[in-house]
Amino acid sequence: MTDKRALRARMRAIRDAHDRGGPLPLPSAFLAMLQGARTIAGYMPVGAEADPAPFMHAARAAGLALALPHVIDRPTPLRFLGWDGTAPLATGPFGLLQPPADAPAAVPDIILTPLVAFDARGNRLGQGAGHYDRAFAQFPTARRIGIAWSVQQVEALLPDPWDVPLHAIATELDWIVP
Repeated sequence: MTDKRALRARMRAIRDAHDRGGPLPLPSAFLAMLQGARTIAGYMPVGAEADPAPFMHAARAAGLALALPHVIDRPTPLRFLGWDGTAPLATGPFGLLQPPADAPAAVPDIILTPLVAFDARGNRLGQGAGHYDRAFAQFPTARRIGIAWSVQQVEALLPDPWDVPLHAIATELDWIVP
């Protein structure tokens, strides 16, 4: 059994020490995924998380509406709320920048998710609160795309029964499709 707390600490240290360089490239497979989609849920990176901004800008240019997660606390499921790309964001729990609570609810067709670690089979290790696991269950038809640095890839992660695999992972080096 993997000690997820220790793995999270180790992978955060690796991620934090990584020379992040420039923005992540936009894979053509991601751009193709925008066809027919209406809403993309992104996130504002915290600390050394990989920035999904290029993906969100491409989605907006393709006519998709933007949404961001809104978190109240650890046990409450996150909601995706609409954001126009310029409106001021509020500081939420865990240092998250998020739309205000009265922003309109959104139903994402694509969910960009930050990662602590991932494997080539599409398994992910998140922050540990289960927010994205519950969001994936709430929006089962949404395409789940992990955004990470290549140094966050591990050989294998043992998923829990409630874990939902990613459809793809974007890094500065690869577009990984399990």
